[in-house]
Amino acid sequence: MTDNRAMVWPCLTYPDARAAIAFLEDAFGFTATAVHGSGDTVDHAELRWPPGGGVMLGSPRPDNVHDIPAGQGLVYVVTDEPDALFARATAAGATVIRELRDEDYGSRGFSVRDPQGVIWSFGTYAGE
Repeated sequence: MTDNRAMVWPCLTYPDARAAIAFLEDAFGFTATAVHGSGDTVDHAELRWPPGGGVMLGSPRPDNVHDIPAGQGLVYVVTDEPDALFARATAAGATVIRELRDEDYGSRGFSVRDPQGVIWSFGTYAGE
């Protein structure tokens, strides 16, 4: 039997985690499956990528033992629809870092920065 749970979870800290969740759902198509916290603070959130996997994120915390700076990071996400996703991301206000293009290694993809500074790269390359 195959275990289809995601085994790698990039973790991010956002100055405004609730706004980040809304942006990631709107711009990229993530689905929030868990959001814990009260008021403006997100103690822990999980956002699933529909084809598989996901990211965890939260608000800055004084007890941040991992010392993850808020609004910094780079995440690569595999997509079968880079053209449609590029249009969706830019329409939602993502800042283009690298235009949609074909790579010499066979991938098609792009890179954008979300409104709080994290860079998101999307492409068809799924590893070897």
